[in-house]
Amino acid sequence: MIQFNNVVKSYQQGNNALAGVSMQIEDGEFCFLTGPSGSGKSTIIKLITGELKPTSGTIHVNGYSLERIRRREIPYLRRTVGVVFQDYRLIEKMTVYENVAFAMRVVGAREKEIRERVPYVLELVGLSNKMNRHPTEMSGGEQQRLAIARALVNNPSTIIADEPTGNLDPERSMEIMSLLQEINNLGTTMLVVTHDLHLVHTFGKRNICIDEGLVVDDGLGEDEEVAD
Repeated sequence: MIQFNNVVKSYQQGNNALAGVSMQIEDGEFCFLTGPSGSGKSTIIKLITGELKPTSGTIHVNGYSLERIRRREIPYLRRTVGVVFQDYRLIEKMTVYENVAFAMRVVGAREKEIRERVPYVLELVGLSNKMNRHPTEMSGGEQQRLAIARALVNNPSTIIADEPTGNLDPERSMEIMSLLQEINNLGTTMLVVTHDLHLVHTFGKRNICIDEGLVVDDGLGEDEEVAD
């Protein structure tokens, strides 16, 4: 579960990135986070992953209280939260298999676990026949699938997808969103940060809209015609 209670985040320049955000995302929920550039979306991601601490207010993520989390606890928090980035952040000199296996090795997984888990996750994202390819040999959609596999491989309870379709054409975007929906159906909490309101309307999931550091709307991401 992700819970923000009256969260304020101020930076040294004196401006408030968040001005009192309260929201709750339940275990297993699929939720969009939208808002204009500079509205506070990136700050929310950094708070959830423990990269930042709130100036005031409380944040609870998967059993951790982030306003008072200790530095040595942050790696354990991050094992519960997988992040998918718009720019993929893949290691080009590693193969598909090695990119995903690396994510397990950095958290101390045993080789036996890696040999069992990596092929399963690559099959889940449709890349089981590309294990020996390098990222530069793959399309943008395939690279994003690989980034999703890497975020998923340590079996996090939550995945944050930060503009996962930002570099993709509409057809590939729908494929990636359908994949995220499938992963959510398996029980993983899904938070998708996006500017693409068409995707929000198409999938009809809960949409938390942020503007000027505040939640300004929280409901189903439907067109008015659909809502009627």
